[in-house]
Amino acid sequence: MLEKVTLNQLREMKLNSFASHITNQQQNPDMQYLSFEERLGMAVEAEWIARKNRKINRYIKQADFRFEAIAADIEYTGKHGITKSDITRLLTGNYLCKNQNIILSGPTGIGKTYLACALGREACYQSIPVIYMRISDYFLNLSDAHIENRYNAFRKRLSRIPLLILDDWGLKSFTIEEPHELMELVELRYLKSSTIFSGQLPPSNWHELFQDPTMADAILDRIIHNAHKFNLTGDSMRKLLAEKQFEQIM
Repeated sequence: MLEKVTLNQLREMKLNSFASHITNQQQNPDMQYLSFEERLGMAVEAEWIARKNRKINRYIKQADFRFEAIAADIEYTGKHGITKSDITRLLTGNYLCKNQNIILSGPTGIGKTYLACALGREACYQSIPVIYMRISDYFLNLSDAHIENRYNAFRKRLSRIPLLILDDWGLKSFTIEEPHELMELVELRYLKSSTIFSGQLPPSNWHELFQDPTMADAILDRIIHNAHKFNLTGDSMRKLLAEKQFEQIM
């Protein structure tokens, strides 16, 4: 039996899964027929998997997704403008490797936010940090950061996050001051990281959100030309889900 002091040392080094697996090996007679290298490899793998899962769970928690969206649960019925093959391609995360953006537009209830959260969650599974934020919350957090003297830290955090999801984009027109903050954000992230924009208006209508056309050109030039664009149409996903739930009750 492995000495208790050795197990304690493993746990002090935070190798808890490694120690637990070694203990389980000693209690399983079949394991005694494996070589030392095989048993060591299994224990190392157990620790590696446990640490990877903790990291993924931490990233998911930090992302603060609006929905606990899972790619396998994406509803394709009655949806147009994006195909299952499109989503499968996006789920590989290749757009993240190329620092490209994604633009999801379409009417309310079509499933834009759910899709954005599913893509974000998949990025977390690939050990890529994500932040989900409604555009209104972005400006509120900026205001709080100014008041609390942590504006630079907040801006630096958003500039460095590999995937930023900005939801409810274009829900209302921007004030005269807000585009200046947006310009700083998109400039810091341009060709260095990826952003998912989700909102009702397609990019062809984004200019109307800005009071200053010159500022609009500068911001949109850094977003649109490096983005995968999908304009979703079809039935409301909320309507379809409500109908399914009603059918189950009946």
